[in-house]
Amino acid sequence: MAVTAAMVKELRERTGLGMMDCKKALTECDGDMDAAIDLLRKNSAVKAAKKADRTAAEGLLAVRVSDDGKTGVLAEVNIETDFAAKNDQFIAFVAKVADTALAKATSDIDALGLESEREALVQSIGENLSIRRIALIQADAGRVVSYLHTDQRKGALVQIEGSDDAELGRDIAMHITATSPMVTEPAQVSEDVIAKEREIFTAQAEESGKPPEIIEKMIEGRIRKFLAEVSLTEQAFVKDPNTKVSALLKSAGASVGSFHRFEVGEGIEVATTDFASEVQAQLRGDQ
Repeated sequence: MAVTAAMVKELRERTGLGMMDCKKALTECDGDMDAAIDLLRKNSAVKAAKKADRTAAEGLLAVRVSDDGKTGVLAEVNIETDFAAKNDQFIAFVAKVADTALAKATSDIDALGLESEREALVQSIGENLSIRRIALIQADAGRVVSYLHTDQRKGALVQIEGSDDAELGRDIAMHITATSPMVTEPAQVSEDVIAKEREIFTAQAEESGKPPEIIEKMIEGRIRKFLAEVSLTEQAFVKDPNTKVSALLKSAGASVGSFHRFEVGEGIEVATTDFASEVQAQLRGDQ
């Protein structure tokens, strides 16, 4: 049976896959629409797997908080290019990841049950994509608040206790998004981290040639400064640099129980390929 443009259009509408994939499937199945759908489903996982070695470091975040404010999730979904991150199908998938994580109150990616949809989307968009991580906060005390930057690339999820002030909660979440603190309070910084910083500061201080007792004071001063810089409560509030976050919280009778901050692609190493080599690889069919 001859494969017509109308048949290809119908298959695209029914599967959401690319025109060439649909035409090839219909040709192989001699125009049998149902058989072509089955063939595409069988090939979907294979095609998705072929793209799995491509680095997906772009993408979007999505945040959801339950109506009672007791549960919140922050999800990161990655894709290869910033252009594809603007694709309506991708945007809808990111939203579904967050909605499902909240509904199931889970940070377990496998528990979402969205792998088949992810694979189909890889084939449809033509880029590798992955659900990278999900943060979950369930507040026994206080409530969960959130902040998501307008570009959906940075955001935070925070448990606030002792205050129902929505503006305060949003301000703290926004501050965390902007400054990326390591911990809530200095006492929470691990001894391993402090030891590593002390090692670095010691090496720097010894180059000064100052007496040992002066060097020791220099090291301790730098450690105190480091702890203040990475601790939420000791940071200067972004909207009022003259006020510490600890003072802001104290004035409202509030405290921070826990928090998570995500930024799209942070920590992902992206391999660089010059354009000419990339074009040659595509011509050879490497990608």
